[in-house]
Amino acid sequence: MFALPLGDNAQLRPLEPWHAEEFLAHIDRARPHVDPWIPWATLSTDLASATAVLQRYADRQAEDTARIYGIRLDGTLVGGVMFTKFDAASGVCEIGCWLEADGAGRGLVNRACRALIDWAFEERAMSRVEWWVAAGNTRSIEAARRLGMNRDGVLRRHSPYRGIRHDIEVWSVLAEEWGVPVSGVNAELDELMHAFLGAFTNTGGTRPNVDVVREVFIPQGTIIQNVGAEPVIYDLDAFIEPRQKILTDGTLTEFSEWEVTERTEIFGSVAHRFSEYRKSGFLNGEWFEGSGRKTVQFVRTPAGWKMSSMAWDDAPGAS
Repeated sequence: MFALPLGDNAQLRPLEPWHAEEFLAHIDRARPHVDPWIPWATLSTDLASATAVLQRYADRQAEDTARIYGIRLDGTLVGGVMFTKFDAASGVCEIGCWLEADGAGRGLVNRACRALIDWAFEERAMSRVEWWVAAGNTRSIEAARRLGMNRDGVLRRHSPYRGIRHDIEVWSVLAEEWGVPVSGVNAELDELMHAFLGAFTNTGGTRPNVDVVREVFIPQGTIIQNVGAEPVIYDLDAFIEPRQKILTDGTLTEFSEWEVTERTEIFGSVAHRFSEYRKSGFLNGEWFEGSGRKTVQFVRTPAGWKMSSMAWDDAPGAS
């Protein structure tokens, strides 16, 4: 059985039905981290159901329509990647991933997904690799971004889960796009924006880290909420304090905010970004979804690029 090194004492190896006991133990550990985004969390609850999941993939691999691989860190199964769909005739496949908390923060998913995409394009001559993700799954959306994928669109209210219908975003990369490098400045600005938005995430028991705002902004940064009749202007402390409170006292739960589209212009040591964002969560126990626009200014400093100002306006009806 092959093992593909991923670095940092990690390997990518096939998952087969005889791994079911190990797979179930891993899913039990991962369940709080991946539910509701990954079906294993609800489909693999005992040895029989875990075996059935892996057997379905084994059967589909024999048909050349799907494949599944485990990510092992120091010999322990911590996650995996898969072709959920593989249609060689049309040249289109879909990949997905999952990871338990102990494997996070090491870039393992990115490296494993790159191995699958390389194989799809180089060995099987696929034309398009897709990534389908629930609109509220910010970790998976960020993974698609880091892979250089483009957001094609949204299938509105596509997938029901526990009484709520979720929008599904479709991302993709084409064979001719794969491996084209992103400019260093663009990548740095992307990271700043993603870090800012991710600072407020408290989904799946994640604790928000709103102090990240101080790290991505210059100390004199200004943030403007221009939603009502008059703009509300914050310095960093005034912006952070109330948001830290509502994200940790139960007022705002399962909250995430993510960028949908962006247009960035860079001139020397200054840059501007205009972006569309979406957000969702439970506010005082009631589910809400919203969207809007942000405009962000960046300046290059001796410590690298930083945000200098931001202004936003929510779309009508957004919370």
